[in-house]
Amino acid sequence: MGLYIIKVVMIYKDLIEEIDAYMERDPAAHSRLMVFVSYPGLHAVLWHRLAHWLWGNRLFILARLVGHFARWITGIEIHPAVTIGRRFVIDHGMGVVIGETAEIGDDVTLYHGVTLGGIAPSVDSESQKQVKRHPTLLDGAIIGSGAQVLGPVIVGRNARVGANAVVVKDVPEGVTVVGIPAKPADSVPTAGDSFAAYGTPTDDLPAREERAIAGLLNEVSALRRRVEELENEQTQRGVGSPPDAGEDTDIETDGPHR
Repeated sequence: MGLYIIKVVMIYKDLIEEIDAYMERDPAAHSRLMVFVSYPGLHAVLWHRLAHWLWGNRLFILARLVGHFARWITGIEIHPAVTIGRRFVIDHGMGVVIGETAEIGDDVTLYHGVTLGGIAPSVDSESQKQVKRHPTLLDGAIIGSGAQVLGPVIVGRNARVGANAVVVKDVPEGVTVVGIPAKPADSVPTAGDSFAAYGTPTDDLPAREERAIAGLLNEVSALRRRVEELENEQTQRGVGSPPDAGEDTDIETDGPHR
């Protein structure tokens, strides 16, 4: 009886921790009760905890049925085999798909339309069974809406993936990536205590025109350095150097001086 009470208390504490994660990251969350009764991301994760337990106990069909039911009521598809850490937040959530071998750390945030998928699931699928083929998201990662993270890549601690980016390579710790294919958007790693909604630092990214001008200035500087190098080479070879002051020069003329 005592062990049962301890388990109930632990489940309650874990639930409060999950709810408080939404309270911290979503300004639209006005109360714990609101989050508990109306947030599909929380519901999907709670159903997944049950499905994952069933999967771990080899009740595969029942686990898939629970996952299918959760997908039907939340619009979020999480394979029962997925490993999920603590304080996992799926904001809005509609259209999120998380594949079988994905691994998710603590304090990770996903937005709607995110796919954690494989690269070629329909090509020789038999050989891909029991093989790591989906992403790993380390602690504190943020994946923006519509982003596609494909293959067994690793998104590092506190890394950010901007909205609609397509990630096919590892993302280093603290780095923000954007675009198709995703590339680093900044040279300074993100601090672990900062939070960027949708994985996009809107106040740090330069405008497109500014980036273009900066690129042109870099090219001009490179050309200028090259011209100076060529001039130095010519000077060392004595090409184009002015004559000595005491050297006589002959000037031929075709006609009389006027």
